[in-house]
Amino acid sequence: MDLLIKNGTIITTKESYVADIAIQDEKIVCIGTNLMMEADNVIDASGKLVLPGAIDVHTHLAMPFGGTVSADSYLSGTRAAACGGVTTVFDYPIQRKGKGIVETVKARKEMCDPEACVDYAFHCCITDLNSDALLDEFEAAIAFGVTSFKCFLVYKKEGMMVDDASLVKILLKAKEVGAITNIHAENPDLIDLNVEKFLKEGKLSPWYHYLSRPEFVEAEADKRAIHWAKSVEAPLYIVHMADKEGLEAAIAAKLAGFPIYIETCPQYLEFTCEVYKREDGRNFVCSPPMKAQESQDALWDAIKKGTIDTVATDHCPFQSYEKDWGKDNFTKIPNGCAGIENLYPYMLSAANEGKISFNRAVELCSTNPAKIFGCTEKGSLTVGKDADLVIYDTEKDFTVSVSNMHSDYDHTIWEGKKLHGYPVQTYVRGKLVYDNGDFVGEPGFGKYIKRVPNK
Repeated sequence: MDLLIKNGTIITTKESYVADIAIQDEKIVCIGTNLMMEADNVIDASGKLVLPGAIDVHTHLAMPFGGTVSADSYLSGTRAAACGGVTTVFDYPIQRKGKGIVETVKARKEMCDPEACVDYAFHCCITDLNSDALLDEFEAAIAFGVTSFKCFLVYKKEGMMVDDASLVKILLKAKEVGAITNIHAENPDLIDLNVEKFLKEGKLSPWYHYLSRPEFVEAEADKRAIHWAKSVEAPLYIVHMADKEGLEAAIAAKLAGFPIYIETCPQYLEFTCEVYKREDGRNFVCSPPMKAQESQDALWDAIKKGTIDTVATDHCPFQSYEKDWGKDNFTKIPNGCAGIENLYPYMLSAANEGKISFNRAVELCSTNPAKIFGCTEKGSLTVGKDADLVIYDTEKDFTVSVSNMHSDYDHTIWEGKKLHGYPVQTYVRGKLVYDNGDFVGEPGFGKYIKRVPNK
């Protein structure tokens, strides 16, 4: 054997039990008690949890936005992922005017291949549905391993928004080929109306970022997207759900039997809109913004009841001097926050505190993402799957600081957050990439994951 991990408590979505895990040629080959095998490396995980690696299905690495580029490259972003127990990262290449889907994804893959420290996959954002030829390319995209396509119902001025007719075309074509449509739901016209009003009134602080995109602005677009998905009976994945009203509409559709999937993010579970009143409020500017306490309570309730499917990050950090561009005008603040290294530790700490079970944390951060997005070799500690796993010390206390993160940004919204319990090792396909605070992997080790359609 290449690796034998002994005596750890294995966590699945349904069970927790003490056992050994044997790994050979990047795969889990045996799980059992008191395995007596020769191995090149033996790890004693007594008293610790052994969990499947997390899958962050929502990141924006090296992303051009707001006059700059997000602070984490594919190297630094995937390095940070490894150090937070994330073993697979999904990024969002953006198809621009006149460009094809596979062309767009290949260009990003060429950037990522030499840098990726963990495994990676891509969704593709569709922003220019210029002809039926792009829809015809969906099948080629699936053959290339891309089985999910994102639509923005916002960012009209930036040329990224799709109209309702284009959305329905995409929903129908995705359904036909076994793909899924991801949606960023906010109403751009209401946002523009609010922004224009606040600019005229000289209301320019980050608080007005929230007031320009409050709960009902997101809820309307959530409901509209759900309406079209239900009407054509197509699967829909709502990214970064942050508001109570939209959440309730999505849950109702899900419980009625429609294939509606809901993602939320740690920042919406931890912070409310009150952060925008802080002196450093500009650092928390993201879209959609954090909402009021009522929405946060609804999100946690859905997490506990099992009606939210995944937790991902929308990781898109910018440097503090870039955030400062908007210190006197919220419209100039690049939108996005850090989170890729904080996702799994945050959710596992919530489990350690009894807020949810460890099984539920695994379901939200690993097993469900793998199932929804066709990562057949990922998402669980099962014989035959990739040996992506995390060893977690439930007794280790950790305080998040920019100084102990592994990204390239110079600040974090998670500064000072205290966590009880923390990952001590991360393995990607059996290779140790993180060890007790240190990144020990190598750029280029991560491989591209071709996903399978859900037909």
